[in-house]
Amino acid sequence: MNVREKFLEIMRFNKKAPPPKWEFGYWGATVENWYDSGLPKRQYPKLPENVTTPTSHLYTPAWLAGRRANGGRLPTGVAVMAGGLYWPTQGFPLDNDVKDFFGMDKTQVLVNVNLLFHPMFEQEVIYEDDDYFDYMDLDGGKRRFLKDSKTGQTIPSGIEWPISDRKSWEKLKDERLNLNDIVGRFPPNWDRLVDIYQNRDFPLALGGYPHGFFGTLANLMGYDKLFLAYYDDPGMVHDIIGTFTDLWIAVYSEVFSFVRVDHVQIWEDISFGSGSMVSPKVIEEFMVPYYKRFTDFLRSEGIDIILLDTDGDCMSIIPLFIESGINGLYPFEWHCGMDIVKVRKAFPQLKMLGGIPKSEICLGNKRIDEILEPVDAVLKTGGYIPFGDHFIPPDVDWENFQYYRNKLNSLIDDCSR
Repeated sequence: MNVREKFLEIMRFNKKAPPPKWEFGYWGATVENWYDSGLPKRQYPKLPENVTTPTSHLYTPAWLAGRRANGGRLPTGVAVMAGGLYWPTQGFPLDNDVKDFFGMDKTQVLVNVNLLFHPMFEQEVIYEDDDYFDYMDLDGGKRRFLKDSKTGQTIPSGIEWPISDRKSWEKLKDERLNLNDIVGRFPPNWDRLVDIYQNRDFPLALGGYPHGFFGTLANLMGYDKLFLAYYDDPGMVHDIIGTFTDLWIAVYSEVFSFVRVDHVQIWEDISFGSGSMVSPKVIEEFMVPYYKRFTDFLRSEGIDIILLDTDGDCMSIIPLFIESGINGLYPFEWHCGMDIVKVRKAFPQLKMLGGIPKSEICLGNKRIDEILEPVDAVLKTGGYIPFGDHFIPPDVDWENFQYYRNKLNSLIDDCSR
């Protein structure tokens, strides 16, 4: 079976199918440490130089500045994609060397299409010195990236957001979110991409970062302004979500006229260490109706795998996602209390990805054996693709990762025999 066939079969709970051998990804410093410790360097992860759409290339200027500051090595806080999270996204490079060393599978691929503002904003350097880098990004956000290779900032931090009030929203909606030029949202090499997509042996997804019914608003407004807007200007919040829902349905419809995708990814990051960042009431009012409209549309187009990405403790709001037509979640962060055995018992038909405590891998063979016990149990239930519960951190050394990954691969092989 190729990786696309594995993915589709396991997501449809075929217990005889082996799940893909993926990781969510690795921090740049992690991969550099592994190269220094003996990982063969044959296809060094490449940062993209050319920008096409926000789907693929948000943050690219920050990573290039980070590479310059890090002597040409990967920025400490960039993520290297490894299958469990879609690629291309956020200007992140793709791993090949770790994959090939362990005989892992090709990544899932995200359709490269502009799901935010059209025309895009121009990426522009605002200020740069030895310490930090300020710039305008493709989505209209002004961001700061700390260049110190020791601190390893991950996503650049926002210093100004494109939606600050109703006036700024109305201007953006009129100028950059109308439905007059859907075809203009496709990249210049679209014909070539369609040929690749139509002849694929990998899972093809739509959506991804930063496209969600909570996540997009947080990305374009900042969390503080969004939280206040739910109460101070609910009409504007509904208008933003409704506008993006209309846009995504229109763009997806155009995509489907060229190629059929295997699944859709919704990015939210709506939870943190102790629960959801917003109440169930807010989710019911501001998200559930739009989720339902969106997922009904997807199912009418034959898309029956709809996955949602949230970090943190999301246990209490999983029923709201299921009610809304979402049927899979990831990455189930263990340190936030997300126990994959408990999740499987509570939601036996939920598609699950991730769930392995990444930060415990550094504790050696005995602890690795322990954290893989629940993985073995959930693998037997089907509908589960195991990998670290976020990007593998730099304190996971090459020796411990080899033991962990080889053992996980063996569990995957055994579960399909």
